[in-house]
Amino acid sequence: MTGFRLAAFTLIVPDYDEAIGFYCARLGFDLTEDIDQGRKRWITIAAPGGGSRLVLARADTAGQKAAIGNQGAGRVWLFLETDDFAQDKWRIETSGGVFEEEPRHETYGTVAVWRDPFGNRWDLMQRS
Repeated sequence: MTGFRLAAFTLIVPDYDEAIGFYCARLGFDLTEDIDQGRKRWITIAAPGGGSRLVLARADTAGQKAAIGNQGAGRVWLFLETDDFAQDKWRIETSGGVFEEEPRHETYGTVAVWRDPFGNRWDLMQRS
């Protein structure tokens, strides 16, 4: 391999299985690793279309618990691309995600902000 590539980043969650249930069982992400390490688990998930993986990290300390849903400091910080906006918007809504706005059309495509059950703000977007 030459150079760097962004392989994964951490998403702090309240509970491993609750997060797996939402992202994998309901949204259709792939559970790529679930390794018991004693007091914690190494869990990675990936969107079915590819891209970087998410490492699901269970919050243990008060500071970590306070960061759940606020890792982006109130901003959208997760971006999910789709080839079928209407279908995936429906999937997110029926799985427990909440859209903050109606879809809007930008120069780069259709986009709408939504929150997962843990409070993380995402963009769902379909490129033009």
